[in-house]
Amino acid sequence: MANIFDYLEWRCDVPFAVDPFNEVDNLVLAELVYTDFRGIVSMDGRAVPLRDACDAFFQTHTQDEIRALKSFTAKAPLLMEKMLCGARFRDVKLCWYLDETDAAREMQFAAVTFLLPDESAYIAFRGTDGTLVGWREDFNLSFLHETEGQRHSAQYLDRVGERQGGALRVGGHSKGGNMAVFAAARCKQPIQDRVLAVYSNDGPGFHDDMLRTEGYRRVLPKLVSIVPDTSIIGVMLSSLAENRVVKSVQNGILQHDGFSWEVLRNRFVDAEQSDASRWFERFLSEWLLHNDEETRSAMTQILFTLFESTGADSFREIGQQKWKSAEAILAAMVNLPRDRQKEALSFLQRLGASGGQTVAEYISSKIHKQDGATNP
Repeated sequence: MANIFDYLEWRCDVPFAVDPFNEVDNLVLAELVYTDFRGIVSMDGRAVPLRDACDAFFQTHTQDEIRALKSFTAKAPLLMEKMLCGARFRDVKLCWYLDETDAAREMQFAAVTFLLPDESAYIAFRGTDGTLVGWREDFNLSFLHETEGQRHSAQYLDRVGERQGGALRVGGHSKGGNMAVFAAARCKQPIQDRVLAVYSNDGPGFHDDMLRTEGYRRVLPKLVSIVPDTSIIGVMLSSLAENRVVKSVQNGILQHDGFSWEVLRNRFVDAEQSDASRWFERFLSEWLLHNDEETRSAMTQILFTLFESTGADSFREIGQQKWKSAEAILAAMVNLPRDRQKEALSFLQRLGASGGQTVAEYISSKIHKQDGATNP
C-alpha cells in the first residue's frame, strides 16, 4: 500500500496553487524534522533552500547508511530527494533550526520552520523516535503537567512568529505533536491568531488543567489530531479533539510509525479505532483517574525498567525476539511486589495489542503458575 514516499512520487508535481496544503503534506514535514540539520540550517533566520539542505546532508551521509539505521524516524532524510522532484516542494526553504538537549533538565528539543511556496510557514517540532527512551518520554506526560521541552516549544513559536510574517501552520509527530499543540495554546495571541491549523500526528494529550486554559480553548477549533487505528500514544490523556483515525500497514504498537500510514491520493486511508486501542484508552483513563502522579511516575519507571531488561533498544526489537524478551521481562518481574506485578501485567497486556500479545500471555501464564505454586 502507498505511504508518504509514494505520495511524493505521485503528486509532487502538483503545486499548492492547484491542490492546497493537506494532511499528508503535514506528515511529510512532521517526519522531515527528525533529520539532523545541525551545521546546515541555523537559528539566525537565514533561509536555506531545500536543495542546498539536501546536498549538504548527503555530503556527510549515504543513503545506505540511513537505510541501515534501526529507528523508524531515521528514514526522514530520504524524503528530501523525493520532495525535490516536483513543483510542490522543491522551492521549500528551511530556517530557524534549533536542536537542544539538556540532561539536567531532562529536555530533548528540536524544531525547524519550513517556508512553503504558498507563502505560509509550517513550524515542525521533533517528536520521539521508536526507541524505548523515546517512548518513555511520551509516558512521562502522564504525570508531568508541563515539561521543559513544552515551555521551549511556546518560546520557539513566539520567537519565530515575531520574525516570520504570514500564515502559520504548526505540527509534529508523537511528542512533537503534543509540543505543537502546547506551543499554539501558550504563544502570544497575535501569533496564535495567524495559525491556520495545528497538527498532532499520534501525539499524546494533556492534563485537564491545560484543557481548561483560554489559550487552549481558542486553538481547539484549529486542532487536527491524526491517529492510526491501533493508537497507543495518541489516546494517552485528552485533547478534546475528535481523532482522525487512519489505516496503517503495521500492527499494534508499531503503528506509531508515521511512515506506515496508508495514503490514497491526497489524504490518508480512513479506518476505525480498533478494539485494542479502545481497551487501552479506557484502561489508561481509569488508571489515571485512580492513581496520583507519584504512582504514575513509579509505574512508568517500573514498566520501562522491565522493557530495558530485554537488552533491546525498541519495541520492534522486543517483537523480533519475543521469547527471549519474555523471559527477560519475567525474570525482572518476579522481583516486584505482587500488586506491582498485577499492574505491570495489565499494562503489558494492553500494550501487546498485536503480535506482542503472545509475550504478555506467556508472562501471564508464568506468573499465574508461580501464584499457584506459592498458594496451593
